[in-house]
Amino acid sequence: MVQKQKVKRKTYHVNMKVIWKHRWIYLMLVPVLAYYIIFKYVPMYGIVMSFQDYNVFQGVFGSEWVGFEVFNRIFHNPNFWSAVKNTLVLNILTLAVTFPLTIIVALMLNEVMNARFKKITQSILYLPHFVSWVVVAGIATNMFAQRDGTINLLLNSVGAESIPFLSSDVWWIFTYVICNVWKEIGWGTIIYLAALTNVDESLYEAAYLDGATKFQRLIYITLPSIKSVVVTMLILQVSKMMTIGLDAPLLLGNDKVSGVSEVISTYVYRLGIENAHYSDSTAIGLFQSVVNIIILLVADKFAKAIGEDGII
Repeated sequence: MVQKQKVKRKTYHVNMKVIWKHRWIYLMLVPVLAYYIIFKYVPMYGIVMSFQDYNVFQGVFGSEWVGFEVFNRIFHNPNFWSAVKNTLVLNILTLAVTFPLTIIVALMLNEVMNARFKKITQSILYLPHFVSWVVVAGIATNMFAQRDGTINLLLNSVGAESIPFLSSDVWWIFTYVICNVWKEIGWGTIIYLAALTNVDESLYEAAYLDGATKFQRLIYITLPSIKSVVVTMLILQVSKMMTIGLDAPLLLGNDKVSGVSEVISTYVYRLGIENAHYSDSTAIGLFQSVVNIIILLVADKFAKAIGEDGII
């Protein structure tokens, strides 16, 4: 027992010496920790509003406790399930298009030999990520408007009819996916390009000497080498299936396509901010987070079942 206590004390002193030696690195973690504690963990007490008939004047501690009555109410609301369906549809379609295209673009950039051209191309591809959705929505409106949009004017000039990109359900979904691809595809290549730099060059040389073509080297060396990264990124993307940012559907949507543009985030916005149903909006947010965690765990378990490391 005494020996164990001595070992623990010695380990403690060693750890403290290491921390003190690298104190400036640990000091840089303080703002990050403060951010997550203040803006992520402290507000979590508000989750109790999901189980209350929340009254803004009585506050969290004074409002009446109603248990799962709020959840029962929202689960019987067809508008809620419509928002859930739209969220899943838009996320699945965006993932199905963006995820493989991101990998393809990263592979193409990796094959570019001219360093200057590669940097310029990467900068052009990264730029849309930093553009606000307000600006993107404005550009999309100017391009896809049915009457005087750039694309429809070009179609009219060759004798084709105008396409209702922003007023037809199917075409609106197409426009939404295209805007997301344009905005995020370049930024998504960063991790894959970093992974590609770690591929052993000797493997390419050996394959080249054996007569393998570029495509064969891509299939049998490059893709297997970054498979773990691809699986990890796919799990992270799948775990956000129930989440869509408020900006894109709110700014691109309109009354004509509300049947497909009303997602969970816009529904919560209208419910909580516009109608002051704080308990309902908090309950929906909690439901959304729980489902995302369940999807993450299932996806991770599936990845491990097929021989991958997973993320947990």
